[in-house]
Amino acid sequence: MLQIKNLSMNHSKDSHILSENISFVINEGDKAAVIGEEGNGKSTLLKLIFNPELVENYIEYSGEIIRNGAVFGYLSQETDDSDKEKTIAQFCAENGFGELYPYEIYDIAGEVGIPAEIFDSDRKMKTLSGGEKVKVRMAAVLAKRPDILLLDEPSNDIDIETLEWLENFINTCGLPVLYISHDETLLERTANMVIHMEQLRRKTAARCSVARLPYRQYVDERILGFEKQEQMARSEKRDFDKKMDRYRQIYQKVDHQQESITRQDPHGGALLKKKMHSVKAMGRRFEKEKENLTQMPESEDAIFIRFGENAEVPRGKRVLSVKIPELFAGEKSLCKNIEFEVSGGEKICIIGKNGAGKTTLLRKIAEELLERTDIKAAYMPQNYDEGFDLLQNPVELLAKGGTKEERTKIRTYLGSIKFTADEMSHPAKELSGGQKAKLFFAKMALGDYNVLILDEPTRNLSPLSNPAIREVLQNFGGVIISVSHDRKYISEVCETVYELNEKGLERVYPEF
Repeated sequence: MLQIKNLSMNHSKDSHILSENISFVINEGDKAAVIGEEGNGKSTLLKLIFNPELVENYIEYSGEIIRNGAVFGYLSQETDDSDKEKTIAQFCAENGFGELYPYEIYDIAGEVGIPAEIFDSDRKMKTLSGGEKVKVRMAAVLAKRPDILLLDEPSNDIDIETLEWLENFINTCGLPVLYISHDETLLERTANMVIHMEQLRRKTAARCSVARLPYRQYVDERILGFEKQEQMARSEKRDFDKKMDRYRQIYQKVDHQQESITRQDPHGGALLKKKMHSVKAMGRRFEKEKENLTQMPESEDAIFIRFGENAEVPRGKRVLSVKIPELFAGEKSLCKNIEFEVSGGEKICIIGKNGAGKTTLLRKIAEELLERTDIKAAYMPQNYDEGFDLLQNPVELLAKGGTKEERTKIRTYLGSIKFTADEMSHPAKELSGGQKAKLFFAKMALGDYNVLILDEPTRNLSPLSNPAIREVLQNFGGVIISVSHDRKYISEVCETVYELNEKGLERVYPEF
């Protein structure tokens, strides 16, 4: 239904390569996940397939996109600013609902799991929760009767209940789906094909791997393949190095003999010259053999973050005691009777439906803890722009004293989390969401903080970087107070889970 042939994409501004010779086919029944680090061109790929005009201002491309007359349904990563002020009824009317029969509208409502009456609502789009918004926007996509769905991070900013709906929708919608997601659980439960876009050699080269495998099998086989390749490369190199050592010994011996021979023995000199010719021929053969050795595997490695040994809070030390009779967002009451305590060594997560007040509660907690002097707390907001001066570059944001030695250390650290030299010098406002998230983790690691207040810490990191972040947070010796919908993060990092609802905060034991 969709065929991509030798597709290459470059940024027109700086000729930065996003992809080289991508080729794949999407057929009936395919649920193809596009994965990769932030800035690798995943969203650009979907936009280009849907409508090249969406990227013509910044992308040059070559290759073929063969659509075979298919109708594409495209769900963008964010709601357009122009749509936020529209009522739901107006938004739906502009997206083809007026051309549908009533039974078709009810069918779509059933598919996306919301009452059909919402499509006539006077509520503004901007007032919808994350889950409601993705469902209404998905309904607008389905109203166009697509043959293939292109979904750009539909799992962002939705609660666990909506994530589970989305998994079921992808699996049962009856359409091929090409989609981007950072949610590993969703990928494991839906993808039967993986398109992995990578940036290699300090982002000077691109590679795309296509595998008709479930996501977890792809990751496991990729790791196993790299391990085997590395073992083979090391073994071949050891054998080759032994040959070269022997070759150098022979070469040095013959060279020494040539230097020592006297003019009185021209016959011996001729023999040594002939022998040296043979030795050099052997060296040329070894050089060709070196070219054919198995190379060490080349991959876009996960980011490297490490907290210091001082990032600890003694177990038993009371870090936080919360008693909030009623939680408000502006004048709106969100919930009542919030009570809980946090002690040293605890890692907690607060879950709940979109709009329940989780971020509002976490902000209140951050306001209290950031003022304390007996602990050293850091706050990672959901909106990264709240925590950074976006006009500063990453080095400036992380520097404290501004010494040359400190800046050198910071540049080395930024390199370890996959920042290029250019990205280190650009204003933070030009960074992707994933890069800003990495900056926050770098700031927390370099600052020796022992209490981390994290609002959706993994939401913008790739599914291949998130395991590394989870491992770091598992081993963190301090306190973590977080909000998340990431089921891997909740189950692997957090020892205590609370659900926030209109009645307050309740300890739960979720099973994912």
